[in-house]
Amino acid sequence: MSQNKVSIKDIIFGDSKIPFIGGPCVIESRDHILKMAEEILKVTDKLDIPFIFKSSFDKANRTSIESFRGNGIDEGLKILEEVKNSFNIPVLTDIHHPEQAASVSEVVDVLQIPAFLCRQTDLLVAAAKTGKVVNIKKGQFLSPYKVKNIIDKVSATGNNNILVTERGNSFGYDSLTSDMRSIQIMKEFGFPVIYDATHSAQIPGNFEETTSGNRQFIPGQIYSAVASGCDGIFMEVHDNVDHALSDASTQWPLDKLEPILVSMLAFRETYLNHGKENG
Repeated sequence: MSQNKVSIKDIIFGDSKIPFIGGPCVIESRDHILKMAEEILKVTDKLDIPFIFKSSFDKANRTSIESFRGNGIDEGLKILEEVKNSFNIPVLTDIHHPEQAASVSEVVDVLQIPAFLCRQTDLLVAAAKTGKVVNIKKGQFLSPYKVKNIIDKVSATGNNNILVTERGNSFGYDSLTSDMRSIQIMKEFGFPVIYDATHSAQIPGNFEETTSGNRQFIPGQIYSAVASGCDGIFMEVHDNVDHALSDASTQWPLDKLEPILVSMLAFRETYLNHGKENG
């Protein structure tokens, strides 16, 4: 099946470049978010990588009732709008209820459907009806073949601005693993596939009240995803990972962002050139 290209402003998914979706897991404060957007943009501009900023105004699926969730939809949207206008970059955030779709779509460029909610028809349809790009996180509990039904719920509204994100599969009770075949399988449904490198390294609920993870596996997983044909990379990034208020074990350190993206680009160029030489 031929693949649709999805455009967000001047960024094209499914084209020759591989866009980067990145930012802190959750909005911790206005100043922190503006700083992170500015610093990540410096890196992506330097490397000529298309960039979409992401952060969540609410992390509704935290392990513990005591965990930090964010600063709420009203304040969160104000901050995301400031990022968008200050740096002239597209922004992405997730929604958890159908009622949020319309108001959030007035600010952001991409509505993201969380993995645990990816089968919720009302949420998918509400997001789709805004006309914005919808990024569907594949649930950890789903095979890639089941994603076709989810895509159909969005496209049935007439909205074909669809991205699908692979973010790992449940492996036993408390671990995730990445089956890179999923990328190729889901690309057959005709829409760009993103690889979420940081969430795929999680160990959900490994600690009593928080999720842990294996950050050291992230680079290898990125290279594997690129070799498998992913159309974009998604990473949560923080300037002080040890003190991040969410997903501290798997957010990628800001000071290591440029090296990993440089390596990713070099690997992709080598892999693509090798494929052409042997094609």
